[in-house]
Amino acid sequence: MKYGITMFPTEYTAQPDEIARQVEARGFESLWFPEHTHIPAARQAAWAGGPELPREYFYSYDPFVALTAAAVATRDLRVGTGIYLVIQHHPITTAKAVATLDRISNGRFLFGIGGGWNWEEVQHHGTNFKTRWRLLRERVLAMKALWTQETAEYHGDFVEFDPSIMNPKPVQKPHPPIYMGGDGATTFDRVIEFCDGWFPIARGGVPAGLSDKIAELRRLAEAAGRDPDALSISLFQCPPTREAVDEAARAGVERVIFGVRPEEPASVWKALDERAKLMR
Repeated sequence: MKYGITMFPTEYTAQPDEIARQVEARGFESLWFPEHTHIPAARQAAWAGGPELPREYFYSYDPFVALTAAAVATRDLRVGTGIYLVIQHHPITTAKAVATLDRISNGRFLFGIGGGWNWEEVQHHGTNFKTRWRLLRERVLAMKALWTQETAEYHGDFVEFDPSIMNPKPVQKPHPPIYMGGDGATTFDRVIEFCDGWFPIARGGVPAGLSDKIAELRRLAEAAGRDPDALSISLFQCPPTREAVDEAARAGVERVIFGVRPEEPASVWKALDERAKLMR
C-alpha cells in the first residue's frame, strides 16, 4: 500500500514547499493538490459535501505553481494533481505545464484529472457542461500525442491543431500516469481508453461495493486488451482510520490518499502525524 496526502494549498496555511517537506519527512509517498480556478459568486451548483462550500475553495493556489514549489523542496516525494480540471484549460498549454513539471521533478509527477461538478465555473471557461466528457477525452488524447510524438497534430470535434512541435517531453515514458476521477456510468470507459488508473472518492467512508467495481474494471480492461494489473487504483480522501485502510486494501486499492484541512501550520503537522501512524 502507498500512502498520500491531499490538501488545498492556500495563502493562510503553510506554503507548498514546507507542506511538501513535512509530508516527505513523515514517509508519505505522494502529495496531491486540487484546483479551482475561481468560484462564481452566484454559484447554484451543489457541492457534494454539504450546503456551504469550504473557505479553501475560494483561496486555492494554481496547482502547477504550487506543485513545482513542492517538487523543488523534496527529493523522492511524488507530486500530483488531485484533481486537475482539464476541461477548463487549453490542451497545448496544459501539455507544456505537465511536461515541464515532470522535468523539474525528475519524473515524479502524477496527473489526476476530472470533469468537475461546478457547472458555472466550467462554463465560465467556454466549456459546455453537458459535453465536457467528450471535450476531456479529446484534450487528453491531444496531450498524449504532444508528449509522445516529435511532430504531433490533432483533428477532432473540440480540439484542432496542425502538425506542431512541443518540447520538453516528459521524463516519464510514454508520459506521466493519468488517473481518472469520478464514479459515473462511463468512467471506466475513459480509464480503459486513455488513462493509467482510477481515482474513486471516499465520501465519509470506503465506497460501497468498491471491491466489485475494481473487479469489474479489471475485467473490462482485459476484455479491451489492456493489462488489468497495470491500472492503478487510488482511494481519494480515504478516512484516516485503520478500518478504512484495511477495507481499501482488501478491495484492491493500491494507494490511499488522506485529506488534510489547510489550517494553521501546527494543526496541519498534527494531522500529518495522526495519518502517519496508519502507514504500515
